Amino acid sequence: MAQLKPTKYQPLKPPPIERLLKPFALFAKQASAGGIVLLACAVVALLWANSPLSEYYFRLWSTPVEVRFGNLVDIDKPLLLWINDGLMAVFFFLVGMEIKRELLVGELSAPRKAALSMAAALGGMVVPALIYVALNWGTPEIRGWGVPMATDIAFALGALALLGTRAPLALKVFLTALAIVDDLGAVLVIALFYTENLKVDALLYSLLFWGAMIAMNRLGVRSGLAYFLVSVGMWYFMLKSGVHATVAGVLGAFAIPVRSRIDPELFIARVREYLNQFDQPITERTIILSPEQQSAVEAIEREALRVQSPLQRLEHRLHYFVAFFVMPIFALANAGVALGGEGGLNWTSRVIWGIALGLLIGKPLGITLFSWLAVRLGLAQLPQGISFVHIVGVGFLAGIGFTMALFIAGLAFRGDELNYAKLGILAGSALAGAIGFMMLRIWTKPQPHLE
Repeated sequence: MAQLKPTKYQPLKPPPIERLLKPFALFAKQASAGGIVLLACAVVALLWANSPLSEYYFRLWSTPVEVRFGNLVDIDKPLLLWINDGLMAVFFFLVGMEIKRELLVGELSAPRKAALSMAAALGGMVVPALIYVALNWGTPEIRGWGVPMATDIAFALGALALLGTRAPLALKVFLTALAIVDDLGAVLVIALFYTENLKVDALLYSLLFWGAMIAMNRLGVRSGLAYFLVSVGMWYFMLKSGVHATVAGVLGAFAIPVRSRIDPELFIARVREYLNQFDQPITERTIILSPEQQSAVEAIEREALRVQSPLQRLEHRLHYFVAFFVMPIFALANAGVALGGEGGLNWTSRVIWGIALGLLIGKPLGITLFSWLAVRLGLAQLPQGISFVHIVGVGFLAGIGFTMALFIAGLAFRGDELNYAKLGILAGSALAGAIGFMMLRIWTKPQPHLE
């Protein structure tokens, strides 16, 4: 390819709007940004729900929203449930793609490689649930046993990111894999134990739409829009079936193609050909591309789409939408709990203590114990540079339940019990996160080669 000749033209200055948005763009790229926004929305919700304007907070999320399309579609729900059943399906779709990616090519792709994360996640689900059950045995509130099992991956990884170079890469990988296995466990718990009034015919229709998505995958359909339209039908019938509609998000994710159409070597070769086509003399009067250059650019764009797998492309596109819109809206709608009231707050509630202790004690205890057993039995080994001191610290960070815990609490409880569950989640998550961060801050040292 011919060498580009230097010209007298200086690089164009970015437009004013780009300069104005640059600080926000830099913030969004930080690993902790999503957790910070999520925390801010939770604080706003809590303050709003306990302010003189609290009436408007609860009235807003109770606003009825109806969607009707002839006799085919009829959904009438309050705004809160549109967020929890509809918008959160996008969150679970992203979770499903992350799970699929990890199972195929990530930390969960080989049994030996995944053993430590899977053992840790299992302990982090079983022990918190047992603590909750022990405190609520024989009461109707035992239904909330699934709440303290959850880990909020955005918050946990955000807290770990705040440690900067103190957090070894292997520790981040371990926490990510642990949280993804935890999410998979939460999805199974929701599907199996928080489903009521199952309507088999609607469930079969939903599975038919899922089968259509799998068939599209096998036929080589790559259009994200096509998968979206079919997945809406699957979501609608899943909603009508009694199985929580967000399960449709995870199932839909597993139908998205994961393979690219061309391999990287062929992509490089073709792009080089098109760049040669694009390389034409530049003159002072060049304002727009020539037809040949425009054709080369369009060809490069097509090849760029072919070298990316649809799953990877969708996961990238949805990341910021979920992190900075879906999850903050969910937190704003669900984290508000009135701390006052005529009867005051019952701090002796077993729901509060079962959830708070499950997250604060059960998570680190279960993760550390099951990890130790897996290593001791020879089923897994600690990654290089990681000790059980790190595992304990990560165990506390995994005690930040928040998003998924609030979600399951909304399925398990109503009324005062739901408020108590939210308080247990907020208290347990805050304490577990603070302890885990301080432990890792004290026990780890900056890694000079990463500074």
